[in-house]
Amino acid sequence: MIPIEERFTRPSVMGVVNVTPDSFFAESRTLLTADAVARGRAHFDAGCDIVDVGGESTRPGATPVAADEEIARVVPVIEQLCAHGPVSVDTQKESVARAAIAAGANVLNDVSSTLVDVAGELAVGYVAVHRQGDSTTMQLKPTYDDVVAEIGEFLAGMAERARMAGVKSLWLDPGIGFGKTTEHNISLLAHVSHFVDLASRYHAGVLIGTSRKRFLGDFRGDSLDADQRLEGSIATEAWALLQGVSMVRVHDATAAVQLRELLARPVEEVVA
Repeated sequence: MIPIEERFTRPSVMGVVNVTPDSFFAESRTLLTADAVARGRAHFDAGCDIVDVGGESTRPGATPVAADEEIARVVPVIEQLCAHGPVSVDTQKESVARAAIAAGANVLNDVSSTLVDVAGELAVGYVAVHRQGDSTTMQLKPTYDDVVAEIGEFLAGMAERARMAGVKSLWLDPGIGFGKTTEHNISLLAHVSHFVDLASRYHAGVLIGTSRKRFLGDFRGDSLDADQRLEGSIATEAWALLQGVSMVRVHDATAAVQLRELLARPVEEVVA
């Protein structure tokens, strides 16, 4: 098996598989194992580099899921998908992380940024995510004096912890939509290159997840529903890739992979 740190040598696309009844984007919900596996395989077929499997929604206001239920949701899916390519588990519980990694997950995507030592111990990749508060509180009144500086400081600290824990493959995620207003999210996107530069000092990558998120519907004051946010998703993913991020996390795999391939082509080929 190719070591995980050698797999992602180009800008990568992470496809989302939600094995939950309450994820914010209805089309991404796959309650049955067979449906989740089919969605994950479709992501790989579309060209995704990794599939991210989650059994607990982290949207604002989401109801927590018991660890045993979350394990029952994600482990059978991971066991089947890992034969087709790298798989990450989206969890903030240590027991779920351990079960998922035992089932074959290669990366721990941790919105709580509390499981870095587990990733180091089990020698898997790690995504450190910034979040202010938790799912029940994060959007009540997110406040920062300087959102870019504060999140940069947090991610630098996480990078140092990850390296001390022995994590080799590391991505830093500023956590767009996790305890941020629309203005905060726009500011983070405007300064993506700051996070890319920061991550490079730790030989890490940056992961950006804007796909279908609420702020895209509020960007012009339109309050677009999740199923109307594809264009905003692709536009912000294009911006992030052009700024040098290492990975985008997406619901719409085919569109994102086509975007990545288009951006990788020389300009003269595109306009010929």
